[in-house]
Amino acid sequence: MARFTLVESGGGGRPWGTCAEADGLFGESRYGTYELFGWTPEASGPRGWVGRSVWLVPDDEALDPWLLEDARTVEHDLGPGGLLLTGLDEHEGPPDGHRGGVRLHDGRRWLGACHEFARVLSALHAAVPLVLRGLVPSEGLRARLAQGTRSARDLDHAVLEIRDDRGELLTDLSMRARIAAWHPSSRGAGLIDLELDGDLGTPVPAHARPVWDQWLAGPPDAPGAWARLDTHRRGVWLDLARDRACRRTYRDRPVDHTYELDGRDITDRPGLYLALGEAVNGPGGYFGGCLDALVDCLRGNFGCTTPATLLWGDADIARTHLSHTLGPGGQPRDLFGATLDILDEAGIQVTLL
Repeated sequence: MARFTLVESGGGGRPWGTCAEADGLFGESRYGTYELFGWTPEASGPRGWVGRSVWLVPDDEALDPWLLEDARTVEHDLGPGGLLLTGLDEHEGPPDGHRGGVRLHDGRRWLGACHEFARVLSALHAAVPLVLRGLVPSEGLRARLAQGTRSARDLDHAVLEIRDDRGELLTDLSMRARIAAWHPSSRGAGLIDLELDGDLGTPVPAHARPVWDQWLAGPPDAPGAWARLDTHRRGVWLDLARDRACRRTYRDRPVDHTYELDGRDITDRPGLYLALGEAVNGPGGYFGGCLDALVDCLRGNFGCTTPATLLWGDADIARTHLSHTLGPGGQPRDLFGATLDILDEAGIQVTLL
């Protein structure tokens, strides 16, 4: 059974309580909306945008590109050449009021361009409280609840530690914890349902829940459990694998070890790193989530000692999907070739099968 522990932020923080159920952990993220005027699609662009990660590259070179996750077009009358686009706008975008032109791509191909855009301010969503049900309160929490004062209800910065069914720490979420209400719980005598108000930062996106449910049952014990996931959920899987890896101490294998990489499902960037992680550290393993992280892992303490050999099966699949990609600013990028170069420089002899 999964377990949730609320503790004070910082190393060695005292626990406030532990429970097996947390309502409000998952929620809908806030979507940004953009009006694109004078939209001209690229002839080679895809017809549907649902679920894509889209980079917006401003005409003004002084501005950095920014990312819309889960981007999709919306049916709306903006006049000739108008397009309404929504997405998870979690990165810093252009300055407020900027209305210059932008060009859009999805990491593989250019989608189109517009001569003017505008960010539409979306209505604020009501914050969903986090409720820890059947909480076993610590003595410190009981004392604060007994005081009943506003200051006593402010737990300040806290961390919600989330453990899987085997008791292993899966991940943790930082938050500003303030007690909104508490009641005796129906889960058992002496237990409480503790409600924390909505100032808890960004909830775990609802689309991540199926992946979290898999990991909460315990770390994957079979390779390729991520293979049927879309790119968005593969990214969630990679995040959880990285969180778990950062809390583990890996025993590096001796030099000249041979690793086997199953390349059948390397059709996107997360798939590349998930397959590498499994090749080195088994199901649910981690061995980098970007090129810089891959370099760090190759320096040791992540399961691999160089020199070594990597047998890359079905390498043509990764070559096809990753050789001709675009960086955030739209610059051509060969992720497949760059990965081979990094492995070679680190002393990994790669055999493409």
